[in-house]
Amino acid sequence: MNLVIDIGNTRTKTALFDGENLVELFILKSPEDIFNANLLENCAQIILSSVKDDVKIFLSELSKLKPTILFTSLTKTPIENNYESLSTLGSDRISAAVGGYYLYPNKNVLVIDAGTCIKYNFTNSNNQYLGGGISPGIEMRFKALQEFTDKLPLIEIDLNFNSLIGDSTQSSILSGVLNGTISEIDGIINLYKLQFPDLICVLTGGDSQYLANRLKNSIFTHQNLVLKGLNNILNYTIETNN
Repeated sequence: MNLVIDIGNTRTKTALFDGENLVELFILKSPEDIFNANLLENCAQIILSSVKDDVKIFLSELSKLKPTILFTSLTKTPIENNYESLSTLGSDRISAAVGGYYLYPNKNVLVIDAGTCIKYNFTNSNNQYLGGGISPGIEMRFKALQEFTDKLPLIEIDLNFNSLIGDSTQSSILSGVLNGTISEIDGIINLYKLQFPDLICVLTGGDSQYLANRLKNSIFTHQNLVLKGLNNILNYTIETNN
């Protein structure tokens, strides 16, 4: 089996895959918790992706135990990467794009990863990754309002909130952040559709379930798409090296 590790800004997600099938998923507080989760004994090889720079020691410890690939923007994938600044491209962005490609090959696909940041990743029908956009995620927007003002409080997301007009400071913040995020995503999708009318939209990430029920555009939701993309890349690497 393959062990896939995705170190994000706020948490570490890891999964065991049997071929293309996700067998077990784990959400860890820190990457080092992997050594205590009895995951390594069940896998044959590992792929590691991280949005953080300092993973050398962790990678070294993994490599002592199992064959391990560190996925970066320079790693070969089944799609052509036409991003101009490869050295600054987040590995999670290209992983999400690869996951979208395997779901919908030879299609214009916009993958929207709604996590700490909202990342838009576009792959065209020629299977070329062109890039996309990055904006603050929902939690980041709440924190920004509190951090950069003197009087606005820090508000947590209310999954049941559906109002347009806030009648208190709390509900006004909820309205501004949540309705603003939804309007942003719908607006970005509409802009892409002007250029690519046959666009397929895929939503993933921690806030995907909340957003999917509120977006006006038709969209497919695929949880753990970044992990699935990393598993696809690991299998692709093994196949091309054999």
